[in-house]
Amino acid sequence: MLIADDQPLVRRGLSLILSPDPSFEVVGEAENGEQAVALAHRLHPDVVVMDIRMPVLDGVAATGQLARSLPGCRVLALSTFDMDEYVVAALRAGAYGFLPKDVSPEDLGAAIRTVHAGEAVVAPRLLTRLISTYVRAPRSTRPAAALADPGELTPREVEVWRLMATGLDNTEIADALEISLSTVKNYITSIFGKLDVRDRAQAVIAAYESGLVTARTDG
Repeated sequence: MLIADDQPLVRRGLSLILSPDPSFEVVGEAENGEQAVALAHRLHPDVVVMDIRMPVLDGVAATGQLARSLPGCRVLALSTFDMDEYVVAALRAGAYGFLPKDVSPEDLGAAIRTVHAGEAVVAPRLLTRLISTYVRAPRSTRPAAALADPGELTPREVEVWRLMATGLDNTEIADALEISLSTVKNYITSIFGKLDVRDRAQAVIAAYESGLVTARTDG
């Protein structure tokens, strides 16, 4: 594992938190995105814990470079701010997860294991607030979405996608549609492929950007 953060105290703190766990090995530390990319190419860590706001090269750009050149090196992005404007950009760039820096050591460790396994992890509170704020922005300020045509989805897949975007997990989707959990998983795999998204977080963002669902404006 590689830790990238421009603050020495944060790097050292993360290393001290994670090192006692025998399943983790911190192989290096970087103080900016450019150094993180260089070290990742040299050390080949399984996971990079990447701060988003760093000098020289920010975490989003560094994540994009690693996603293209070292796809086996998975990035877990961290931010001090819940509503960091780079969250969506980081996920698009290829980050497998995004967590606020006030996450507990236990949740951080669990997230690293999840990302290492090739699955996505985004703090629920962060994803919900991010989507709410993001979709209320004027459409002209949103980055252009390079999505596959949602028309390629079957009506059933569209319904599963809609329920996923409203926050239901797989079990809740299965209950709502009265289908099996394995069928839901098959639908979701197909949806990811047709939308050309890697994980649930990207699929939710795509649903809002496509207009399939909209943010609630009440309260």
